[in-house]
Amino acid sequence: MNREMNKYISLTSDVYQQKIIECFEVVQNEIETSFNKIDSYLDSILNISCDSLNSKTLKNEACVPIFDQPQNKFEKSNFSQQLYQDIQPLIIYTFNNQIKLKDQLLNQTQTNQEIQSLTNQSNIKPFNYQLISQYSISQNECCFAIAINKDCSTLLAGCDKQIKVFEFKQGMTKQTQILSEHQNRVFTLNIMKKSNQFISGSCDNSMIIWQQNQNNQWTSQYILNGHDDWVYCLILNNNEDLIVSGSKDNTIRFWMKKNEWSCQQTIQDHSHHVYGLSFNQQQNRVVSCGQDKLVLIMEQQGQNKEWIVIQKITVEQIAWRVCFIDNNMFTLSQRNYELISIFEMNKINQQFTKTTDINVKCGSDSNCLFPQQYIHSKCILVSKNGQYVNLIRKTLNGQFVTQQSIHFNTNSLFGGMSDDGEYLITWDNNSMQIQIRRYQEQ
Repeated sequence: MNREMNKYISLTSDVYQQKIIECFEVVQNEIETSFNKIDSYLDSILNISCDSLNSKTLKNEACVPIFDQPQNKFEKSNFSQQLYQDIQPLIIYTFNNQIKLKDQLLNQTQTNQEIQSLTNQSNIKPFNYQLISQYSISQNECCFAIAINKDCSTLLAGCDKQIKVFEFKQGMTKQTQILSEHQNRVFTLNIMKKSNQFISGSCDNSMIIWQQNQNNQWTSQYILNGHDDWVYCLILNNNEDLIVSGSKDNTIRFWMKKNEWSCQQTIQDHSHHVYGLSFNQQQNRVVSCGQDKLVLIMEQQGQNKEWIVIQKITVEQIAWRVCFIDNNMFTLSQRNYELISIFEMNKINQQFTKTTDINVKCGSDSNCLFPQQYIHSKCILVSKNGQYVNLIRKTLNGQFVTQQSIHFNTNSLFGGMSDDGEYLITWDNNSMQIQIRRYQEQ
């Protein structure tokens, strides 16, 4: 901030040094004009208008410094230094208020999102997901990962080592391509929303970023190597310039895109396999879970934006899946538990603690794949537990109610849901099919 202040002050002082020589009598007016320019410049940096200033808030703040009469305060020889000393408090005062207002606007935006979520809930009826049996796809190889793009036009399925690409139209599918660059099973698939790209993670320890060319064919663009063992889970931020991956090598890696993708940081606090990852709504926190019965809360801090482990939570069983619901709440599934635990942040100490459990159907559970998802537009949590896919509604009063539990009669069950919650797509080794279910209100 000192560098920026020096820049403002240097520019201002250069102008008014000349002005003081020409017309000393009007220096007070010129300084007042400079204050307006500085304030406007700060506003442009923070994208906040001065009209947004809350007068009630400012009444309680320290007063703006008062200047002495110019003829007693300024001399030609030390004008710049005196100007710096006198306007520095004003700059700091204005800057701090702009930061406060920015935080207030962010909080208001989050409040508006919560209000919109409540409005959505008030209009939502009971639901279930109905199988569209005529659109099922026979698939003999194990299908460990499934993803569908934001407009529900492309379906991806990780079938053993291959990635099968399907054209998707209202539940109907047509295979258009097979991608075979991975050397081992594909465990994760994440489709980007802003660009025609997706990411795959594999048991060959690598991740591949795929891009669609002018002929609508997918080709490998980047191969990310760094993990020493299987990639179990992967998440992508909204800006699509940060990938977080969890692995059987017990590490969490943060990959950033500058000119190219590269691993910028590694978290090694887990002592066993990392199975689940999730961003909070603001995307300044990541939660992880794993084989070591440990849940980590990581937060981005400091000028270097490094990720720091700010809390460790030990649970009773192996932690399979985790999912942030908003900034202050996440859900956690443990192996073979017929419960999903809700953790909420204490606003006083900023620590997460378990507050309640959701009853779900489960049965034996032997794999960590099929990540939990929360569909904000429909207030639905999707959770695979053992032989079941549980579909859970967050109600208007904040309660979680299981509305549908789909039994697949096997725990070799994998899948995902579209971002809008319209389609639930699964593969299981009982039916040996990719099955498509569609949201229906009752």
